[in-house]
Amino acid sequence: MKGQTFKSDISNADFPISEKISCSLISQPVLSMIKKKHPEIDPSHHISIGELNNYRQQYIAGYLSKSSGELNDMETLVQQSLNDDESIVNRLNGEITNYTFGQRIADKVATFGGSWTFIILFGVIILLWISANIYLLHNKGFDPYPFILLNLVLSCLAALQAPIIMMSQNRQEEKDRERAKNDYMVNLKSELEIRMLHEKLDHLMLHQQQELIEIQKVQMDMMNDILEKMKK
Repeated sequence: MKGQTFKSDISNADFPISEKISCSLISQPVLSMIKKKHPEIDPSHHISIGELNNYRQQYIAGYLSKSSGELNDMETLVQQSLNDDESIVNRLNGEITNYTFGQRIADKVATFGGSWTFIILFGVIILLWISANIYLLHNKGFDPYPFILLNLVLSCLAALQAPIIMMSQNRQEEKDRERAKNDYMVNLKSELEIRMLHEKLDHLMLHQQQELIEIQKVQMDMMNDILEKMKK
């Protein structure tokens, strides 16, 4: 047997007969990889142990690269989903900024009317009004006691201010309802994405377990070949 050689069916190169391996003994995943490059190969053909180990290494490297690519695809899908969620949230902000002139005036009046600045300023104006009519004009001015004109001004101010503030409050309630609706949409989409992500992870883990079993078989075959060489 010493000095005898055989011709590999995939490279047509000569190798020592001790390195001859029947394709029927090759694991199915590795054999499928060989058939992709050499469709004419069948279980009756033979290759060398060196060529087999080369394909085994390619199979393991391909699996690792494929797993990394699947994880990158999942990260891309999650990122796109997050961007979609952000667009849903920002949609409300875009609608809020489209105010009419009357709506902007109503908001400013409601904001100013509910501040300490308005209370202090209004109190100062009333004190000046009363002081001017009583002390400066000796109760003979444009609005003597009991200040009927002041009461009329205050009544008109209250009558105008109340509906303006109600307009602002009604629009705020509409914004709150729209915000609650958008929050519901975001939460619903997040729940669906989490479920989809769990399904992908379960599928990926199951797929990886099957692939790891095949890789372990390939590695065991390689270890057995090394042990046989050491025994010889």
